[in-house]
Amino acid sequence: MSVENAYMALSGTVDADVLRDERLSRRTTYRIGGPAALFVAAHSYEALARTLEVLSREGVDWVILGKGSNLLVSDKGYDGCAIVLDGQFARHSFAEDGSLTAGAGATLSRLVNDALKKGLSGLEPCVGIPGTLGGALSMDAGTRREWIGKRVRDLVVLRPGEGMRRYGGGEVEWGYRSTSLPTDEIILEATLELTPAAPDAIAADMEERLARRRAAQPLGAPSCGSVFRNPVGQSVGALIESCGLKGESCGGAQISPEHANFIVNRGGATAADVITLISRAHEAVLREHGVDLLCEVKLLGFGA
Repeated sequence: MSVENAYMALSGTVDADVLRDERLSRRTTYRIGGPAALFVAAHSYEALARTLEVLSREGVDWVILGKGSNLLVSDKGYDGCAIVLDGQFARHSFAEDGSLTAGAGATLSRLVNDALKKGLSGLEPCVGIPGTLGGALSMDAGTRREWIGKRVRDLVVLRPGEGMRRYGGGEVEWGYRSTSLPTDEIILEATLELTPAAPDAIAADMEERLARRRAAQPLGAPSCGSVFRNPVGQSVGALIESCGLKGESCGGAQISPEHANFIVNRGGATAADVITLISRAHEAVLREHGVDLLCEVKLLGFGA
């Protein structure tokens, strides 16, 4: 594997920002993590395809980063290439029928706000959720009952080494925090079906949802959102709280006093601190309730 060869082959030759040793604490909502050996912000499909070709030739591992809102990066960093979809991947447009077509790199908050301005309903469940459209689709973001996947008319993906493929929304199984999309495919673009509605009604719905989030979640401290997936009919926050772990700390990390399914960075937290609290909560709930919690946080740079 030669990161240096990949860097030399890509730097100045593709429509992308190519960096060495970029600290991923700057690229994640946790504000935690060491450097990526190589970082590429691809501004076009051609740049992405060329990047993947070079990385494959040089044997360099890679990951699509998005906004890093559901990611915990090792304190040692990542010895592969972190890729961000930018430029043409961040564009979006509305059609006359009210549908929204957007690149995977488009910021979810901007799509939500622009849909409101257009008087189009359907993205209200995503209000207040950080990240990009690609990340939201890959984990089917939303609430327990309302998911963004239900709005997908079609989407375009890239399978490295094979090319692009288009899925109809109905060809994909969408569920709570899950999809049937192959994990080795990169979401490039999606078209969402939205519904005309009064902007005042949409705004009121969004504000009510945001008020509930503000009241129940620690939005003021760096985190990656919910740590564990809620089991059917149960609340992870309540399960962890019942084990006496609400407010538990390790180093600069803390199980939030506001919501026990959030682990926040109170300042200077390391990835090791967060992992300790994740393990502590998982073991306690398994011991006290017999529930094997499923962690939603994606880990990068921790090895096999």
